[in-house]
Amino acid sequence: MATLIIDPESVPGWGVDADPENDPTYPYRRRENDDHKADATRPPAQHSDVEILQSIEYLRRPAVFGTSTPPSGLSGMVRRGAFRWSESNWLHWLLLMGADRINVVEGIVADVSRGKVPNIPAEMGMSAEWEHNKKGLATTAGVALVATGGLVLLLGRRRKQRQRAGLSEEAGETRRVAVVSRVQPRKEPATSL
Repeated sequence: MATLIIDPESVPGWGVDADPENDPTYPYRRRENDDHKADATRPPAQHSDVEILQSIEYLRRPAVFGTSTPPSGLSGMVRRGAFRWSESNWLHWLLLMGADRINVVEGIVADVSRGKVPNIPAEMGMSAEWEHNKKGLATTAGVALVATGGLVLLLGRRRKQRQRAGLSEEAGETRRVAVVSRVQPRKEPATSL
């Protein structure tokens, strides 16, 4: 494969900052005559009517934060648990990722309870995936299909094994309890001193 040589003059905007006379940031680079005093004051704190989760690494909240989705439900409980851990701990991030997955399920349940059927393939971007990454979509669908089929076969095999043994779910539990109750404690031999 041959390397193409590009003529810089043929590219619009190439080297626009090469001339220091035309560079708008150039005067700011030379600050030897400035007093270098920082006159920064902390902006006023944002007021919040909802619960804001805060990292244990910081003493105060940032000046601006989001309040559109306060923690709620099971995902909120998991998020509160995550913020008991430091951001340097992997458990903090795993719990937050798990809370995101739980929040997705909570959103689907909320949609269905309001009478709205969610269009999950559209929300997952499957039409864009089909248009731009057909191979990746086919791979993902194949893996999901194989995993689902394997799970169905595994559960079906267990059910058939129980049916062959003549045990239902309840009978299996009763039999296990009966077997455990028949176990006798081991007798220790008497020792004389």
